Amino acid sequence: MDDVTPEPEPEPQDTTVGPAQDTAFEPAAPAPLGVPLTPTGHPGVDALLGRLADADHLAADGHLEVYEDVHRGLRSELTSLDTVRPGPTPPNNLRS
Repeated sequence: MDDVTPEPEPEPQDTTVGPAQDTAFEPAAPAPLGVPLTPTGHPGVDALLGRLADADHLAADGHLEVYEDVHRGLRSELTSLDTVRPGPTPPNNLRS
């Protein structure tokens, strides 16, 4: 005689798909984040920052294109600052 207690039988699990177990995932609709935009005073930069609002109307997989576009534009704006603005003119007594 063994003093071993038998293991209880596992309860069968419900494998039917019902409203609470729906396997289809419906993502939430795009919604604005409500982040305020503060103008920088530089029209090119302000236009690019305004473009970020386009991501508010796209699904998440569309954000990357907007972010990369804005990033390229901001890099271009920064590069143009180096080429457009020459340094200050030295006073007459310091010129060679």
